[in-house]
Amino acid sequence: MGHLRRGGACSAVLGLVLAATASAPALADPDRPPRYDNPLSASFADTFADPVVVRGPDGLWYAYGTTDPLREGEKQFHGIPMARSSDLVQWTYVGDAFTPGQRPSYAAEGAGFWAPDVRWVDGRWVMYVTVTDTTVSPDGGDFAVGAATAPTPTGPWTFVDEPVVAPRPGGGGGWLWTIDPSQFTDVDGTPYLYYGSYYGGVSVTELSPDGLRAVGESTLVAIDNKFEGSYVLRHDDWYYLFASTANCCAGPATGYSVHVGRSRSPRGPFVDRDGLALTASRAGGTPVLTQNGNRWIGVGHNGFLTDLSGQDWIVYHGIDRADPYLDEPFGINERPMLIDRLDWVDGWPVVNAGAGPSDGDRPAPVTTGRVDDRFHDGALAGWRRDGDWRVTDGRLRGTGTLTSRTTIGGDLRVEVDLRPYEARTAGVTLGDRIEVRVDVAGGHLVARDGRRTATAPLPAGFVPGHRHHLAVEVRGDRLVAELSPARLGDQFAVVTLRLDRPPAGRLGLAAEGGVAEFDNASVARLHQPVRRTVPAPRTGGLLPRFSDEFDGGLDADWQWVRPDPAVTVTDGALRWPVRSADLTGTGNTAGVLLRDAPTGDYVVETKVTLDLGEETVRNYQQAGLVAYVDDDRFARLSQVAIWNTRQVEYGYELPFAGQPVYGGNIVGTPATTTWLRLAHRVDPATGEHEFRAGSSRDGRTWTWGGVWTFPADTTPRIGLVAHGGAEPAVTAHFDYLRFYR
Repeated sequence: MGHLRRGGACSAVLGLVLAATASAPALADPDRPPRYDNPLSASFADTFADPVVVRGPDGLWYAYGTTDPLREGEKQFHGIPMARSSDLVQWTYVGDAFTPGQRPSYAAEGAGFWAPDVRWVDGRWVMYVTVTDTTVSPDGGDFAVGAATAPTPTGPWTFVDEPVVAPRPGGGGGWLWTIDPSQFTDVDGTPYLYYGSYYGGVSVTELSPDGLRAVGESTLVAIDNKFEGSYVLRHDDWYYLFASTANCCAGPATGYSVHVGRSRSPRGPFVDRDGLALTASRAGGTPVLTQNGNRWIGVGHNGFLTDLSGQDWIVYHGIDRADPYLDEPFGINERPMLIDRLDWVDGWPVVNAGAGPSDGDRPAPVTTGRVDDRFHDGALAGWRRDGDWRVTDGRLRGTGTLTSRTTIGGDLRVEVDLRPYEARTAGVTLGDRIEVRVDVAGGHLVARDGRRTATAPLPAGFVPGHRHHLAVEVRGDRLVAELSPARLGDQFAVVTLRLDRPPAGRLGLAAEGGVAEFDNASVARLHQPVRRTVPAPRTGGLLPRFSDEFDGGLDADWQWVRPDPAVTVTDGALRWPVRSADLTGTGNTAGVLLRDAPTGDYVVETKVTLDLGEETVRNYQQAGLVAYVDDDRFARLSQVAIWNTRQVEYGYELPFAGQPVYGGNIVGTPATTTWLRLAHRVDPATGEHEFRAGSSRDGRTWTWGGVWTFPADTTPRIGLVAHGGAEPAVTAHFDYLRFYR
């Protein structure tokens, strides 16, 4: 759940639990997936913040969102609204997880529920949720992480009497933000919970085997005052911590975005692409998802899913900058649910190959396959039986081998839900040579192609009677099989096997030594991975007429807004003592040094040195670039001290509903000397000015962040700023201001 730093409001809890009904989806052409257009939640909700999605045992998809009214003008809060879909495109509201007044015993009356995370843990569904107010303190703000359990994805949900993570007192007063839970199960079967936010940072704790109690000591994995809304998954033997940063809820100036770090351990340390730790004062974080200049801003607080082709997707919320509030201005931010393709390029996740959130028709996730059976039909018409097989209550049970009549081949992904029960082994076969089985007796996941075998141990607490998910991918002569609790990037076991040749033949479901249960069997064409990201902005030729190297005083093209007589130009640098002043809000006390920009597309760059130290609180000393129309419409890119952190913030202010509104987007990690760029583009369709921000710690390797826009009828000038606080005394050194075509 996103919040302004050290602020936020709670929501009431209203709603009605509706029972789930399972129905098989209509099968589309598996090689021609349907199309979709964001936002996904438009059919049932105007706002559906902090979304997560799971696939249920009925083969349908279930989404959960934060407590808010669903529709404009409704004014009725829904206690964790739930929705269902057969294809991840068309969604139907199916009720609220919690009825009006339903709350755990430790929750204060009127407590709200935020940021749900739903998982299959220890043979049942568990919802982890932020409880905004407890009975620990009469003053409020004593957040806790609670849990509720259910037999189905839509309930009925029953709260656990004790919090999973209780309210934590803050060292500086008040209560640490114990919010935004996200569960993860490691390959050894150990369950973990990630939680926390700007006040207190993001931590991880081990959970009891049933997933309902924190045990042992917690570990800080992301620094406070920068990250929240965490989500962890395992990919290619790395653990990836996704976390959102900046403000979730500033209406038309919301700059929320998703960043990532990775580690070899679920407890960290997590570092970004540049090797910078997420726990450092100059905290790292590689951008995954950030606004790109289209309608969507404030894109963040993500969930994760994988479609039947093996393509990963990120589910998240965003704000339509033309319709930022659910009802009246400065009320509830309208944050519908969006989904986009999550690509892995050179070991790092990025949305739409780096293009950012989508707005417009595009291919939807694959949710049907060449083989696709939910076993609602007891006739098993699409299968050939060898052994004793029958369908009971929509589940296939049997022993022996059940073979599909559909021939498969080429690159493919096989999925099946299975319960080995009393079977010695249970799994799938591909053609007449390849098999992947859960060897319960031996305690391994086993892949075999003739005499070639690969194995991985099952976790010590593996329970054959629980439902597990098996996915097998074949690309060329390489097979990868994963066994997981609920296909959410948290594998119990992974095996890789080099094949003699690609499989051809039929899919088989196999059980030996006893009865096993199977469901949701599918074979789909394997997705084609993206190998390259979209090009980042680049500089062309220098434009000397617009540039200044600061080698002979300020030239005549510079113009001041509120001149600062302390600014000097000496020894090839502009030196600007940081003043106690600001541009945000109605104060407008900071000086701004401006010059006209060239027409058309360009990139402007400066190199700024500002010694902000480490760890200490120096709010909000900063220096950098600004694209400026007036005091109430500007985009400011600066390295800045925010409490104990040092960040590159891309702030934005605009007039809205009669007052200035300010928000921010985080671009990268500053060094003492930081290079900053704004890449300007004119949208050919709208004429808007788009400014994308970039930062660098060495002048060579750049991190690119979000886009802020200016109306077509404005003429933004480019300039420099240095302000935010007078203590301790510090001076910003600008080496140059350069424009490139």
